[in-house]
Amino acid sequence: MIATPSPTRRPTIEEMKGYRQGCTQLMPNVPTSYDYVPHLSAGIAFCVLFSLSMTGHIVQGVRKRNWTSYVLATGALTELLGWTGRTWSSQCPYNETAFLLQITTLIIAPTFFSAAAYLILGTLIRLSSTSSPSPSSRLSILSPTAYLVLFCAADAIALATQAVGGALASLAQKRGTSTATGTNIMVGGVVFQMGAMTVFVGLLADFLRRMWRLGRNSGGGMMTSGNKLPLPQGAKWILLALLTSVAAIYVRSVYRTVELLQGWRGYLIVREGYFVALDAAMMVVAVGVYNVLDPAVLLLPSCVQEGQGEGVRAVRDGEVLLGGGEDGKGEEKH
Repeated sequence: MIATPSPTRRPTIEEMKGYRQGCTQLMPNVPTSYDYVPHLSAGIAFCVLFSLSMTGHIVQGVRKRNWTSYVLATGALTELLGWTGRTWSSQCPYNETAFLLQITTLIIAPTFFSAAAYLILGTLIRLSSTSSPSPSSRLSILSPTAYLVLFCAADAIALATQAVGGALASLAQKRGTSTATGTNIMVGGVVFQMGAMTVFVGLLADFLRRMWRLGRNSGGGMMTSGNKLPLPQGAKWILLALLTSVAAIYVRSVYRTVELLQGWRGYLIVREGYFVALDAAMMVVAVGVYNVLDPAVLLLPSCVQEGQGEGVRAVRDGEVLLGGGEDGKGEEKH
C-alpha cells in the first residue's frame, strides 16, 4: 500500500520515520537517500541479467564440481539482492531497508568476482609451471596459494573498514551530526581496496610478461597453438576471460573510489547513469564473461586434449580447484 503525503507541507520527523519503514511516493522538495529515484527498468534488467548468470554458474558448479563457479554464483546472487533493493526503491524511494540492502550488497558483491580471479590466476600459474618447456622457469612472483590468501585478506580488511565507516556515517546522519568521520573511514577502505587491486593487476601483468618472454624464446607467440607456450589452448581463452573480468572490476574500483571521494552528495553518486554504466554494467561483464568462457568447460578438457596430464593433476591436488570433470574424477593422458 503506497501512502500519499500531503504536497502542501513538509513531513515531520516522525512522519519521515514512518515513510522510511513503508512505501511512500516521491514528495516535492523531500530528497531520497539516493537524491534521485532509481529507474524501475534498470532494476528489472539487471535483476534478470544477474539471475541468468547466477543460474548458469550454479549449473556448472553442480555438473563439474567446480568451486570457482560457486564463488561466481555467490557474487551474482549478491548483485541480484542489491538490484532487488534498487528495484524496491524505484517504487518506495524513501524505504530505508531497500536503500541499505542495495548499498551493502553492491559494495560486497565484487569481492567474490575478485576471489574468482585469484583462483583462476592461481590455476593458470600451476598449469604453466607444470607444463612449461623449462620446468625451472618461474612465471610468477607469488605462489597460487599466496595470491588467494593475501588478496582475499586485503579484500576482507577493505570491506570491514567500509562497513565500519558506513555504519558510523549512517548513525551520524540519523542523529543529524557530521558524517565526515564515517565517510573518511569508508573512503579509506575503498582506497585500500583499490590499492590492493592495483597490486594484483601489476602482478598479473608481470605473469603475462614472463609467459610472453618464455613463448617468444621457445619460438611461439602468445596465442599460437601447440605446446611452445606453457598454457594449453583452452587455458588461453580462460586467460582472455580473466583479463576481461579484471579490467571490468578495475574500472568499477576506480569509479567507486572517485565517487566516494566526492562525498555523499557528490557529482557521481547522485547520477544514476554513471552507476549503471560504471558499476552495474561492469559487474555484468565481470561475471558474465565466465558464462561464455567457462573455466570448468574449457580449462581441464584442453589440458587433457593437449596431453597436459601433470597440469591437471597439479590443479586437482592443489588448493586452487577449478573442477574435476563430469564425474568429479577427471581424466588424464600420459
